[in-house]
Amino acid sequence: MNSRTWIAAAAVCLLAAGPAARAASPLDERIARVENGLLKPNRLKGSPAERMKIAERLAHYKVPGVSVAVIHEGRVEWARGYGQRDAASGAPVTAETLFQAASLSKGVAATVAMQLVAQGKLNLDEDVNGKLRSWQVPENEFTKTGKVTLRRLLSHSAGLTVHGFPGYAEGAAVPSLPQVLDGKAPANTSAVRVTTVPGSRYSYSGGGYEVMQLLLEDVTGRPFAELARTLVLDPLGMKRSAYEQPLGAERARNAAVGYQESGQPIAGRWHTYPEKTAAGLWTTPGEFSRWVLAIQKPGGVFKADTVKLLMTKGAGNYGLGLGLNETAGRASFSHGGANEGYRCHYFAYRDSGDGAVVMTNSDNGSDLAMEILRSIAVEYGWVDYLPVERAVVALEGAVLASYVGDYAFPGGPVVHIRVKDGRLTSGLGEVGVPLLADGPASFFDMDGHVPPTRFRKGADGGMELLADGGVAKRKER
Repeated sequence: MNSRTWIAAAAVCLLAAGPAARAASPLDERIARVENGLLKPNRLKGSPAERMKIAERLAHYKVPGVSVAVIHEGRVEWARGYGQRDAASGAPVTAETLFQAASLSKGVAATVAMQLVAQGKLNLDEDVNGKLRSWQVPENEFTKTGKVTLRRLLSHSAGLTVHGFPGYAEGAAVPSLPQVLDGKAPANTSAVRVTTVPGSRYSYSGGGYEVMQLLLEDVTGRPFAELARTLVLDPLGMKRSAYEQPLGAERARNAAVGYQESGQPIAGRWHTYPEKTAAGLWTTPGEFSRWVLAIQKPGGVFKADTVKLLMTKGAGNYGLGLGLNETAGRASFSHGGANEGYRCHYFAYRDSGDGAVVMTNSDNGSDLAMEILRSIAVEYGWVDYLPVERAVVALEGAVLASYVGDYAFPGGPVVHIRVKDGRLTSGLGEVGVPLLADGPASFFDMDGHVPPTRFRKGADGGMELLADGGVAKRKER
């Protein structure tokens, strides 16, 4: 056999052996490290971080499927699906599988509105009642001081009610948008009303985004889904994505079925959301990344001035449709989302073309999404989502007992602090999450289900609990 024949024969053998016989590319190796490097939010000092596999964590959380896209150096470096979009049929999640984006819909919807602002058809700071035709924001004592404006709607500072929407099960009557806003049958949520002075503070309101949806439709005379397609989705090449509610048969063929905490599917596969701007986008992580990239590098579909407005922080750490943050000098934008049967999250840096989008088809998907983002953060050198190293200290039983009680947050939940098996527990019910102490009055949960918690004596001598930026006072026994 001459050398040319030998080389040809070797090539045939290599091809016949298939992909497994070929050397993995650097990107394949990088993806494998992410897939096998999922991390919890905390790790014990002196101990190596426990690294977990995506397949294992899907089973652990009873999440059928997850889809991931990673943005690196200004492009989508890779996108993959894992698990099943439909557990009954075994149909797999692929990079093309559609998910309900839930509240990630708000950011895209905000850019639809901002395109109309750029065209001069809307003004960010005028009273929306001046252009609303099919419904009006009811005036009251709060609107005498400040008006509901588009800027305030997009930044959750319009003083409006209704945090989120549960959607409508298959076969249920679906309300019109004015019915949603007035809380009239068949709407399943209360009326959207101004309950604080517009512009005075941040208060998350999906209801405010529905006022924005109606404003856009009244001003243009076009359905919002059509506006989104024309102004944002098509220009960005997001061909599979749509604010299509209810979802049509063509897109439904490759859509992920939503699942409850129990692991059972949502009746009818998923809910319908007439509240499109707040929760109604169907998309894939890969396509959603196109929108992220357009924000990171303006000048194409979105003007630089438009992105500057989106990134202007208002009340709270929120811009116009975007959550804003900064860690170690690196600014970022992000948002989470929760629809019935779906949990999603995206994160992106403003100073570089880096980020990620994670979408799951389960009510249990939030923890999994965070674990995947931590793995991506470690692999790609982010300063966010890195596990926190914590040292554990031993406390005497009397110290633990001194913290036991029921702590009430103003206008919020009551947290029950108990001692069980020599450890402090925290929860909204009597069965709490076990905590570890990293100081004489500070505690944490390895899995991050409970925010880091501190105790202190208040000015009145009573015990107080500090967690998640709030202060709760212990009830009198």
